[in-house]
Amino acid sequence: MEVSTLLTSYVARVERGLDQLLPAAESRPARLHTAMRYSLQAGGKRLRPVLVLAAAELFPAEGRPDPLPAAVAVECVHTYSLIHDDLPCMDNDDLRRGRPTVHKAFDEATALLAGDALLTHAFALLATGYGAQPALATALVRELGAAAGSRQLIGGQMEDLLAEKKADATPEELEFIHLHKTAAMISASLVMGAIIGGADQTAVEALRTAGRHLGLAFQIIDDILDATTDTATLGKTAGKDAKAGKTTFVQLHGLDASRRFAGEHTQKAVAALARLPGDTAFLSSLAHDMGQRAR
Repeated sequence: MEVSTLLTSYVARVERGLDQLLPAAESRPARLHTAMRYSLQAGGKRLRPVLVLAAAELFPAEGRPDPLPAAVAVECVHTYSLIHDDLPCMDNDDLRRGRPTVHKAFDEATALLAGDALLTHAFALLATGYGAQPALATALVRELGAAAGSRQLIGGQMEDLLAEKKADATPEELEFIHLHKTAAMISASLVMGAIIGGADQTAVEALRTAGRHLGLAFQIIDDILDATTDTATLGKTAGKDAKAGKTTFVQLHGLDASRRFAGEHTQKAVAALARLPGDTAFLSSLAHDMGQRAR
């Protein structure tokens, strides 16, 4: 199957899962559940849940559990982080995924609670979706909890806020932000798929390494696009990083070096994928396609 066809198939599967595994919009309190769905079903690349599905399918073990609940859980955590990032106390953005952010479409309190609800729902999905296999459920909760916690995703966001308007920010500080705010969840997505597939530790660590490099490349490319493209293309406010005085790869290294760094991390991700068993063509092609966005 061609990469584009397989990607479309994965995304459609994720969209069905989001609809099936989230509380109905009319469930009381309807305003909260409508807000959760408003953000979660607004589209987007669905990169993280697709990585869960694709990584699981590298390991076609007999009786392998369905990776869809884990994929939806990852997307719930990702979307919660976007809702909270957009709040006035954080990045204060009006646009996300091509439509008004949740605090603009509803209100700030509803946005805060919708993000909270998506975060907690993610772990409920792992507990219920894999409840018949407690060891698997525990491993998935451990992986997602670590990636989403104060030492990774939330810690990266804190460091990102601290780096705003910081004239002497260092490359090491910037890499810490990107590794923790972005790469941690991309890496966890691949690892969670591998855990569901029954991968051995060597394969898990290869995917963790691939995810770290893929995440760094992804965020560097986002920095480039923020500086070079328009709001309609991005689906969020373009040029906002520079206006806010944020520390980015473009601000520290310039466009040419940033493009080079993105390419280097893409190649390292592909090299890590090449060490895996099974057909990694889809994941490798996905990594290369992501890299093409900034050219």
